[in-house]
Amino acid sequence: MAQGVNKKVQLSTDSTWEIADLIVAYLTQLDVDYVFGVPGGAIEPFYNALARSARRGGPRSIVARHESGAGFMADGYYRQTRKMAVCCATTGPGATNLVTGVASAFANEVPMLVITAQTNLADFGRRAMQESSCTGINTVGMYQYITKYNTFVSHPDQLERKLSTAIMQAHQSPFGPVHLSIPTDILRSPTPILKPSYDLHVLVTRPALLDQDAVDKLSQLIKKSDRTVLVVGEGCCEAISNIMDFAMRINAEVVTTPQGKGLVSPYHPLYRGVCGFAGHSSANESLANNNVDLVLAIGTHFSEWASGGWNETLLNQRLVHIDEVESHLTGSPMGRLHVRGNILTVFERLIESLETSYPRQKEIPHQLTSHPRRNFSVDEEAKCYDDSTPIKPQRLMQALTDALPPQTRYLPDSGNSVAWAVHYLHPYDRRLGSDRRSCHKGDEVNNTERNKRTTHSRKRKQGSGLFRASIEYVSMGWAIGASIGTALGSPDQPVVCITGDGSVLMSGQELTVAIQENLTIIFVILNDSALGMVKHGQRLAKAEQIGCELPDINFAALAEALGAPSHVIRSIEDFDTLDIDALCRRKGPTVLDVRVDPEEVPPIGTRMRVLGTVK
Repeated sequence: MAQGVNKKVQLSTDSTWEIADLIVAYLTQLDVDYVFGVPGGAIEPFYNALARSARRGGPRSIVARHESGAGFMADGYYRQTRKMAVCCATTGPGATNLVTGVASAFANEVPMLVITAQTNLADFGRRAMQESSCTGINTVGMYQYITKYNTFVSHPDQLERKLSTAIMQAHQSPFGPVHLSIPTDILRSPTPILKPSYDLHVLVTRPALLDQDAVDKLSQLIKKSDRTVLVVGEGCCEAISNIMDFAMRINAEVVTTPQGKGLVSPYHPLYRGVCGFAGHSSANESLANNNVDLVLAIGTHFSEWASGGWNETLLNQRLVHIDEVESHLTGSPMGRLHVRGNILTVFERLIESLETSYPRQKEIPHQLTSHPRRNFSVDEEAKCYDDSTPIKPQRLMQALTDALPPQTRYLPDSGNSVAWAVHYLHPYDRRLGSDRRSCHKGDEVNNTERNKRTTHSRKRKQGSGLFRASIEYVSMGWAIGASIGTALGSPDQPVVCITGDGSVLMSGQELTVAIQENLTIIFVILNDSALGMVKHGQRLAKAEQIGCELPDINFAALAEALGAPSHVIRSIEDFDTLDIDALCRRKGPTVLDVRVDPEEVPPIGTRMRVLGTVK
């Protein structure tokens, strides 16, 4: 194997090695564990290679039930491990079914290698079954607008160069999916190359570059600033410890975008909540404060949901935009300063330059709070502890937070699920020593004991945020597949998928993958017999109530039929009787069919305003 490869897997020395085996060898170089997809005749040579790889302890296949689910699983796997997402599909409908999963990865900037098959080269133009060449249903053409690199491999000698180009392109900013379309006879072609010619592990390593002049200018702005607010986006994973150290030095308030939620403990004394879609009034008040003269937006591209529909409270001349992705900076032309560069390096340099003026805080400068810093209204707070039936979604979010361990990963699905979770779900973050058992229903926290458990080495591995959502493309069912990829990437930590009945009816078959792989996932289904966001959006807009009703379905019975233990939750008492610790230890998924109050209106006002349906 090439120098720099981490995975200790023996490669084949068989002189009849095929092109498909060479592809798998490159995936081994990148420490990829799984390839997600659905097999078929045209892509059979690639699956044969994966079978040989699995016997050697290398990458193996995870068979999804629908190709879009394979794309979502690969997405979740990448977000958990930061290893490249890889998915595949056979020719024709396999390739077209995969489109939504790839489009979601493109919108969310996920580096994903997509391999689709073609019929034999000699059969092009002859109306072969499932032909998807340029003379059939042109799948390469379809992928043109949802990938960063998209090519057809017409000869075995092209494979290494095109594959290495694709993987390098996937890891160049902004990240994104790349696509290779390969005929089945090319996949099974023998190759004399018995090991990779290039070391992709080295080629995709990214230097920590930055604009030092801009960092120096920012340092001067900070020294002159009376009051600063930080806006933390999804690009801050690697640097979050340094960012919070910096915030504590200058006593800056911190808000997150919906995409950045989960990177900052909601119990941190400087935290002021989520801005943008389904966000908190406390975050908006922090940004709107006239005494704030500097806003540092870090690792965000100012999409609709991140910016609250491009709200001028955020996007104004107080803004400094810090990002390593050049294209993200186009979202803030009105800003005072753009700082280009690796975010971790930027904050390391800032801390160095401010060391004398702003020494490090050895202890957190304020008491930790027993409630998340969200400034809820009296009505909002009351509903978080309302034990009436049917269950309030607000109450359910609080119950999940109280019951589940701090290391739990939460993945909310498209629709009301993500709105409820962004606004009301506040996981306890163990990096601040928070003890979930001491925080039930607002009990006082023993701050002395809590601070004893504070970990001063708070660096988390990139991608390990507690909250993940497909907020840019917002595909229904994304969380169902992504939770499977997340659990495969970190099998010793519980994963919670918060989804709706509409998403389950669309993609619920992927539950059987979690059953087959014995994955510890708790699927929480918000069952209100409706496409909830559609229903409430129509009501808020005073539009026709149409197309939003769903049948009353017992998802617990469906899950039991598929082979997963399940529970119908009609009241908070039903939830409290669950042995959550046992569910988190169990090797296999559990389904909670939660009958939520269908009349509770989700926090989607920002979205409605952007649509122009409400003022």
